Parts: sequence; C-alpha cells; structure tokens
Amino acid sequence: MTDNPTRDVTKTYTTEQNIQKLERLVEALKDGKAFEIQVDNQRLYVPAGTEFSIEHEQEGPMHELEFQFRWRTDED
Repeated sequence: MTDNPTRDVTKTYTTEQNIQKLERLVEALKDGKAFEIQVDNQRLYVPAGTEFSIEHEQEGPMHELEFQFRWRTDED
C-alpha cells in the first residue's frame, strides 16, 4: 500500500504562463484527452473525463476563484 501524504500547494504564474497552461488545458478538454501539468516540481496526469468544478469564495472584500479538477488514483 502506498503512503500518500496530504499536499496543498499554490503556485503563482505570470499572465503569459497562465495563458499557455490554459490553452493546453482547453485543447485537451476539446480533444477528450488527459492533461499533464507540473506544479511545484510534481508532474500531474489529469485523466480525460475528470470531474471539473469552479469554486468562488469571498471573505470581506477579498475574492478567490478556483478552477478545480478532481480524480482518484488507483491504490496498490
């Protein structure tokens, strides 16, 4: 059995880097393909057909908008 520690990482990118990542994501979604992205030195493989949601949070004048993908990996 694999020990999977909890991970919660936020990575900030430039506008141009965000555009490039979003364009790759859109193409993968259009083609029904998996999406691959590296976040803080960890490569992630997001399977095609993964659950997608958009979350909005507000605390006073501060807003946060998150595009989220949720999937489960098979455990050994």
